[in-house]
Amino acid sequence: MGGGAKTVYLETMGCQMNVLDSELVLGQLRALGYEPTPKMTTADVVLINTCSVRDHAEQKVLSRLGALKKPKQKKPEMVIGVIGCMAERDPDGIFDKMPHVDLVCGPGELNKVPALIDEVRGRRTRAIALAQSLSRKSTPLQRALEFDSVEALDLARTPGPDQNVLQSYIRVQRGCDKFCTFCVVPFTRGPERSRPAAQIVAEAHMLADRGAREITLLGQTVNSYVQQENGRTVRFAELLERVGAVSGIERLRFVTSYPGDFTDDILYAMRDIPQVCEYLHIPAQSGSDPVLKRMRRQYSVSQYVELIDHARQIVPGIAIASDFIVGFCGETEEDHQRTMELIERCRFKNIFVFKYSPRPGTVADKRDADDVPEQVKRRRNLELLKLQERISQPANQALVGSTVEVLIEGFSKAALKAQEAEQSRGEEVGWRRSDQLVGRTRSDQIVVFSGEQKHIGALADVRIVDATALTLHGELIRMRDFAPASRAPRDRSLPILGAA
Repeated sequence: MGGGAKTVYLETMGCQMNVLDSELVLGQLRALGYEPTPKMTTADVVLINTCSVRDHAEQKVLSRLGALKKPKQKKPEMVIGVIGCMAERDPDGIFDKMPHVDLVCGPGELNKVPALIDEVRGRRTRAIALAQSLSRKSTPLQRALEFDSVEALDLARTPGPDQNVLQSYIRVQRGCDKFCTFCVVPFTRGPERSRPAAQIVAEAHMLADRGAREITLLGQTVNSYVQQENGRTVRFAELLERVGAVSGIERLRFVTSYPGDFTDDILYAMRDIPQVCEYLHIPAQSGSDPVLKRMRRQYSVSQYVELIDHARQIVPGIAIASDFIVGFCGETEEDHQRTMELIERCRFKNIFVFKYSPRPGTVADKRDADDVPEQVKRRRNLELLKLQERISQPANQALVGSTVEVLIEGFSKAALKAQEAEQSRGEEVGWRRSDQLVGRTRSDQIVVFSGEQKHIGALADVRIVDATALTLHGELIRMRDFAPASRAPRDRSLPILGAA
């Protein structure tokens, strides 16, 4: 490789947990002298952090790996690795289909990635690290040792000086014990384990000291967090309080919540802790009780609706998002209509809709036929999205004229393209202004407006002047501060998006 620095290309697919995992792996490699590069085909190390929740995600991984075959032939010393859930679920399949892959590493073994790379380089052989041998049948000591090993990855977190930590993730929980019949997560990420609260709070302090203003707590079923500390039980509501008390954290979010485990103390924490945002992502998956039963979701539609109503009663202005799967095994048109009715009834801020695809090893794949035709899945998917658009459009339009608090994240995608065009060819960009900033409200609404680069990372008051089903358009009224690291108390006197 010569005397230059080693380069690493790391691409992330899937959920927020994968985003955090990639950040931690990249931090390990940077500490060893690797420099990130956006050029996949010329990197010394290429890592793809994968998702197995849907077949589409896995096909995308295989496509990306296929594109690396020729670059690997030209540069045999290149190390190609597959990490994350797909690596844990199907390591043999990856090697069989993509023989030029050098290493696979499951999400529970990511602290070993640097050693695996060294093994490939030193021995010129494949390297594998999986957690499959440590199942729920393992002894408590084995599971504790494994968790401590993985925990080291989070504890060693050291954001680089050039890393944007404005909006940061903190893992509070690993794995899942729900075993929904469609889901591979319990198999790829293992049993549910909560991290010690003191370590989570310490991580929040570290991130706040480096300029983080918004923290999102991550877990597969985050609201079921529970940890023993000095002989007493710490539950999720208390964790919210402790992280919210960290100086410098202006906003606190959490994903993803499980409906069957939601308790009132969490809702009261959302209401009473100023830093906790009025936003709740709580997947329903279906509006049909028979489908929910086949999914093994452990709650009914009426219980889900009761929870949504209860949340709105306790937390003023709360915005709620949900997930849905269309075309699950045996889903009829009547089942689909029940889901449409649930969306109409709950009036979500937004929804995420996915077409069911069988995941090998799950109960649904073994027990039930994937009997809904693909074209029917596509139609149902589109119908749910169109229904949500009809709900979101007037709801967003009703906000025109109101003033909202926005955390400014950066330039919008349109602005970045416009800036590039201006720099390279001097093109006219029309409405795609090069000074267009983007940020989010406390209830997770996207807002675009004109501003200056120095505003990025600050809180601002923005008046909404127009709206679509997905985006609010506004004009800057005033800055609450200019310095991203400012620790001035937040002024809560102005209306918050969605507040009564």
